[in-house]
Amino acid sequence: KIAHLIQQCGVPARHIVAVTFTNKAAREMRERVGKLLPGDTGKGLQVSTFHTLGMRMLRRDAVTLGYKSNFSIFDSQDSLHLIDELLRKGGSAFASDALRNQISDWKNRLTLPKQAVQQAATEFEQAAALLYAEYQRSLKAYNALDFDDLILQPVLALQDHDTVREHWQMRLRHMLVDEYQDTNAAQYRLVQLLVGKTKPCTVVGDDDQSIYAWRGANPENLHRLKDDFPRLEIVKLEQNYRSAGCILKCANQLIANNPHVIEKQLWSSLG
Repeated sequence: KIAHLIQQCGVPARHIVAVTFTNKAAREMRERVGKLLPGDTGKGLQVSTFHTLGMRMLRRDAVTLGYKSNFSIFDSQDSLHLIDELLRKGGSAFASDALRNQISDWKNRLTLPKQAVQQAATEFEQAAALLYAEYQRSLKAYNALDFDDLILQPVLALQDHDTVREHWQMRLRHMLVDEYQDTNAAQYRLVQLLVGKTKPCTVVGDDDQSIYAWRGANPENLHRLKDDFPRLEIVKLEQNYRSAGCILKCANQLIANNPHVIEKQLWSSLG
């Protein structure tokens, strides 16, 4: 699709953004596109993970959010260390990794500290919400962001600052998203804000392959597309090139038990 957009539709590569979930998948995608495009026609093309895209956006727009552009990125160990530090000062009956996971879940759902405090229904959630606020203040003092902020903060910049949103929407002419069933609320909102109401977008996904609900993935995002993009065109990729017909017959019977908005029947020409 990327090669088609550049060669057949005349979309300059620098105006195309493609995102997926792992660095390995992004690398393979870049390599495949490179083989399909002659010369330097792919120059400026962005193929990356959501987090790398968010980081690029923040390198430009961090100042708008009150950070310096040379911010640090805290990995999971750094985050846990900071939380342990904060807990040593205030004390807590709850495990630091459980509290960190709750904060991460809130960020993936676009829930900010103030909202978390208001919505906290249990003693654990109240403790986590208070820690969340303190954690964010500490991160800002360190001029640092954690992995979840690499999605959350660009969403906030796009939502709250017209100039930021206009810049990125003007730069983007087509967005492509792989493994769409694995997007969480923050990633879905990022795509929505980048694409706006007029830019074309291509997503590939399969609700029967959604296995990451435990880390915030929301397969319902596939079903929301019809509401958020009224001109949606659905292309079903039902032919399987790896498996024999007997395996696909079993697969079809198995996935028939799942709730579907879009039905499909897998088939193969391999006998």
